[in-house]
Amino acid sequence: MMQRARDIQGKAATGTILSVRDLSIDYHLRTHILHAVRNVSFDLKAGHTLALVGESGSGKSVTARALLRIIDAPAKMTGGTITLNGPNGAERLDLMKETGKEIRKIRGGRIGLIFQEPMSSLSPVRTIGAQIVESLRLHRNMSKAEAMAATVNLLRQVEIANPEQMADRYTFEFSGGMRQRAMIAMTLACDPEVLIADEPTTALDVTTQAEIMDLIKRLQVSRGMSMLMITHDLGLVAEIADDVAVMRFGRIVEQGPVDDLFHAPRTAYARKLLDSTLKLERGNKRAAPSTAGSPLLSARGLTKAFGATSWTGRTKFAITAVDGVDLDLYPGENLGIVGESGSGKTTLGKMLLRITEPSAGTIAWRPTPDAEPRNVTAFGKAELREFRQAARLVFQDPFASLNPRMTVKQVIGDPIYVSGTARGAALERRVGELLELVGLDASAMERYPHAFSGGQRQRIGIARALALDPRIIIADEATSALDVSIRAQILDLLLDLQKRLDLSFVFIAHDISVVRYFCDRVAVMYKGRIVETGPAEQICTAPSDPYTQALISAVPSPDPRNKRMSLRTRHTG
Repeated sequence: MMQRARDIQGKAATGTILSVRDLSIDYHLRTHILHAVRNVSFDLKAGHTLALVGESGSGKSVTARALLRIIDAPAKMTGGTITLNGPNGAERLDLMKETGKEIRKIRGGRIGLIFQEPMSSLSPVRTIGAQIVESLRLHRNMSKAEAMAATVNLLRQVEIANPEQMADRYTFEFSGGMRQRAMIAMTLACDPEVLIADEPTTALDVTTQAEIMDLIKRLQVSRGMSMLMITHDLGLVAEIADDVAVMRFGRIVEQGPVDDLFHAPRTAYARKLLDSTLKLERGNKRAAPSTAGSPLLSARGLTKAFGATSWTGRTKFAITAVDGVDLDLYPGENLGIVGESGSGKTTLGKMLLRITEPSAGTIAWRPTPDAEPRNVTAFGKAELREFRQAARLVFQDPFASLNPRMTVKQVIGDPIYVSGTARGAALERRVGELLELVGLDASAMERYPHAFSGGQRQRIGIARALALDPRIIIADEATSALDVSIRAQILDLLLDLQKRLDLSFVFIAHDISVVRYFCDRVAVMYKGRIVETGPAEQICTAPSDPYTQALISAVPSPDPRNKRMSLRTRHTG
């Protein structure tokens, strides 16, 4: 392996390991043909990293899957060549049968693929070790004992603690970061020459993302692999890539060295993507609202413990997800809640609305700035219903949170109808007003959620949250599923709505650039506790708590001349 690494690094400057020419892929749909990929050409140099970037629907993942001949029906490759170079000469992957022995040897053998969501890519009914053993025995002709020893070694290489024990665990027993490490171990089992990483860190928080990308990069260098990285995160591109190809509507509109994209982009589309990223990085310079008056919403000592009980009724163990949290939300303020996955952010947001009942602590709400605070934790059904009209929730995944069998009019109009606010023509007028408020055409109300893009679906979710004229919006990762340009649009929309409707936001996120742009104050959570609170600019530039320092230092820099992930501080907590 090390000899191959030296050989590849020696010819990296001139050698091309994977060459794609004029690749075209069509989807033959019932009513028309969708040209998903059109005349795409690129070269992957030996030992280098090529980033394929673009917004959702640009054709990035379809292109990557075509390299391994695993595109799903009704998609069909209609033209182009895919050539894999090696010590035995060039092999035309496009000429191989999709189910033939030749391409099966390539998959996992010479080309490895890390999927975006490991939970849906790993079997839930087989142990992690059994899945890696199967790959090793299939491609490397090992005995069961040899494959098991190699599996343990691979898990150790991807820095999974206690690999002998963890090999016997199932997928659901791993955290998100550990699942991705297990997927990397499986991908590297057969020592591939080319690694395809399809959005490998999209669902991960910044510190876990930094650890995973650092691991992938170290393994790439030590093994002499080439990598095709698919992402819409330009910060990661700047940190990791050598070359970049920008895709839009199935075509490559710009490609070249990574430095050229960030400092001398040639196309308007590339400049738009870069401007959207830098806009969030620079932050929003709006004046923060005053915190001198009475808070609109307060929490004191808010705690939530989840326990498992035995058949005797005794608690076997308890996990404290939120531990004694105090926070205040002031009128017109955007309060950010940040932290790693599992820090308790979402549980805290649900407790503020009493979707999840607190184990201890109190929540106080003032319907108006001059009103006396009311104890939300003591509310009955009628009072809680009134409170939930004033405080609404915007979900992370706009597609999963919208009923696919309901029209947009029904989705947005449902809370209005249930509350008895409007009926018939008045309800329809209100839905039309809400759609126009969030930048959509009122005529779209008869369409279903699947007919909208991701950004449009999130606008529908926001319109539903605004249906009852709330004072407070709790946004739980409301932009994490969106492309960077759409993310900036949604954040600007929320800021505009806040100004027009006098809203206050509790904004839960793990994307520091989003929090810096949108929030006035930030509370940082670690293991259920708030470890630091302060103005957004201060938290994002000069944090005082060691955990916050580690969190901020893990954020990728959108400038290849100023890489910072490799220099980040680590929190040993």
